Amino acid sequence: MTTREGRRVQAGRHAAADGRAAAGDHAGAGHESQMAGLSQRFPPRAPGEDWPATSQRRGHLLARLFAPPFTADRDDMQSSRRIGLTKLVHWLEEQPGRTWQDRWVASGADAAGNLGWRELAGSWLRDTGRAAASPRTDFIALGRGLLPLICGDVIRPSLGWLLTPAPPKNLAAEMARSRDPGGFAALAALARTDPASAATKDLASRRIAVILAAKGGTIAGITVGDCLELLGALADGSGCSTSPYFYQLLHALGVFPAAAPPTVRAFKTPGQLSAEQLIDRYPIACQPVRALIIDYLRERQPAVDHATLRSLSRALAGLFWRDLELHHPGIGSLRLEPGVAAAWKQRVTVKTVRTAGPAGQVTESVVPRHDGMNTLAMVRAFYLDIAQWAAGDPARWGPWAVPCPIRDEEMSRKKERSHRKSRMDQRTRERLPVLPVLAASVEAARATAAGILAAARSAPPGGVFTAAGQTLRRPVMTRHGTSARIWAEDLATGKRRDLTLEEHRAFWAWAAVEVLRLTGIRIEELAELSHHSFVQYRLPATGELVPLLQIAPSKTDTERLLVIAPELADALSAIICRIRGADGAVPLVVAYDIHERVWNPPMPLLFQRQIGIEHRPIPIHGIRALLNAALAGTGLTGASGSPVTFTPHDFRRLFITEAVMNGMPPHIAQLVAGHADIRATMGYKAVYPEEVINAHRAFIARRRATRPSEEYRLPTDEEWDEFLGHFERRKVALGDCGRAYAASCIHEHSCVRCPLLRVDPAQRARLEGIRDNLTARIGEAEREGWTGEAEGLKISLDAARQKLAQLDQRARRATTVHLGMPGQADTAGRVLTAPSRPSPPAEPS
Repeated sequence: MTTREGRRVQAGRHAAADGRAAAGDHAGAGHESQMAGLSQRFPPRAPGEDWPATSQRRGHLLARLFAPPFTADRDDMQSSRRIGLTKLVHWLEEQPGRTWQDRWVASGADAAGNLGWRELAGSWLRDTGRAAASPRTDFIALGRGLLPLICGDVIRPSLGWLLTPAPPKNLAAEMARSRDPGGFAALAALARTDPASAATKDLASRRIAVILAAKGGTIAGITVGDCLELLGALADGSGCSTSPYFYQLLHALGVFPAAAPPTVRAFKTPGQLSAEQLIDRYPIACQPVRALIIDYLRERQPAVDHATLRSLSRALAGLFWRDLELHHPGIGSLRLEPGVAAAWKQRVTVKTVRTAGPAGQVTESVVPRHDGMNTLAMVRAFYLDIAQWAAGDPARWGPWAVPCPIRDEEMSRKKERSHRKSRMDQRTRERLPVLPVLAASVEAARATAAGILAAARSAPPGGVFTAAGQTLRRPVMTRHGTSARIWAEDLATGKRRDLTLEEHRAFWAWAAVEVLRLTGIRIEELAELSHHSFVQYRLPATGELVPLLQIAPSKTDTERLLVIAPELADALSAIICRIRGADGAVPLVVAYDIHERVWNPPMPLLFQRQIGIEHRPIPIHGIRALLNAALAGTGLTGASGSPVTFTPHDFRRLFITEAVMNGMPPHIAQLVAGHADIRATMGYKAVYPEEVINAHRAFIARRRATRPSEEYRLPTDEEWDEFLGHFERRKVALGDCGRAYAASCIHEHSCVRCPLLRVDPAQRARLEGIRDNLTARIGEAEREGWTGEAEGLKISLDAARQKLAQLDQRARRATTVHLGMPGQADTAGRVLTAPSRPSPPAEPS
């Protein structure tokens, strides 16, 4: 997923902000051009200048509009309609123009709106003496007389007139009765199968009637462009609902061609940008460098996906070159001075974070940018690719081949990976124990929400019901008729609750948790699960059918098969039973790939919902929101007391850790997880202290099993006294003996020579006496010619001097002032394990 661009550091913050604002303008222009290009494939119909109904003579026109199906149901209303229609035709006849549409436009009525036009007609009636005694009578009659002109396709008001401030009253009903009875009947039959509210369906009918009034024809002649034009007019108005439900109805009715998008969202979502559009999001001043980056992206485009291409454009054009231009105006070469390169690397690896305090003050702090190393890697690859391509095409790439400002040693990620591994392992250790609690919590929430909704459905409007320990009242829906949603009022708080939405969220939160924790798939793979993902395998030996779940290629472009466990089968079965239609088939939905920015073909996706008559996939951000809401309802907290949070990827780490800890071989876990490298699988696995302890205890048990049993018998009292007496007999004249229990003295009790002797500082005088005695005895032996005796005494003398030197060193350490820096001896003493080092080579003699 593409990350958001962070702010620059203090030195270039204001200039960078200007650059980002300009970049946003360029990006918006690119998206608008793409959507405009898609809309050009489906242009709206022109209103037309001449058609048979608008060219009729007055007599024929009135005769047609006075007859069915343009007559009103009631006599008084028909009388008022005749009067208004007659006055309206006389007024239009006085306007210049060849057709009634020309006269309507020339009169200024269309520009005046669907309220102001009556003042124009009323003024003419008063001037010609045709006005009624009461202005209100003419106001009502003119409005009733205009409906036959519109429904009879005599005049075609503009969309602005029809929507400002609202379409004429009863326009949809008159269109259904006089213009296209069959089309509106089919539309009503389709709408009856949809659980949308009556108000939503009525609004859709009025929108379709507006299109017929403005464009003419019947429902079968409405085009995609007509709907888009109406939605654009609604968006320009104030306070108008822009619901595309009428587009969904028309598409489901089969009015549009097969190439028409099944959803209006296809015209609102940005598509893929070209290399020029990606770079033009950032206002680069140096045109040669801009052209170079565009050529580089075009060269890389066949081998990377669109999300990677966007990341490259952001790193090279935004974070790299645009940043250099902001801090070094006029720069035009890729050969950067050492100071310029160092300053840029410092800026790109940090960002400034603003934090609002309790009193409203804003504090700023510079923190490391989490994607700083990725940006450095992309820029380094940019330099190295150009240098490599220059060897094959020197005319094109040779002038830009310069030394890379990012050295190889700067790209070491060993420390970063180690820290990330430590953080992820700790995160896994905290969440694995609470995973069963989360699963039980979402299951209970699902059952509770379903029980409350079922009780509410069976309760009459205004009735009080009790479910899951809650007492609620089902309200009486008086506005816009009945609602497709089930509402209830909490008697304790008085708050109105949407029980349908609560049950929807509870079910899909449970479904997401179950599928993620039982499969370990990625969130993108979860959103792409479909009815086609179910396959089966027959064992050759027994003929048993094994259900499998096919995971479509995602990150590693490698599909894989997972065995469906009974718990997973229950969850998938519940999902299919929920989304399956009345005909037993899973509805086809069209999903938008936010990374590739393309619309996928219709698929029977499992994670889908119905909005109006359109079935839509539950997007990735929607699944994350469901998980967050479910976690908030559990009340789980960590060791620090803060709420425990789960990301969809946490379930993947938990799945792999639990699988390996329960005996799954790592190379099998790699295939199940879909990793290209087994090191990635082992990186997901968190090593627990309990695992090390249990393995160590098992090793001890195995070692004991291989030893003679008599070594582990209970010691006798004599043996125990002998063991304790060993430590009591360690005291010698010069200090303490440190030899192990049951070990003999290798120096035959010559303690001065023994390295295990721990000299007591209080016996320093005795040791000095021994040293002096040894010195005198050596002198005597040399005088008497006892060379063998002298050699042995010299070894004892050297050992005595070493013992005295050790006492001096201990005395100095005891009186030395500690400055906070550990000494080499202290450091060496705290090393638990040290690698063996080869001994230095002997010097030549």
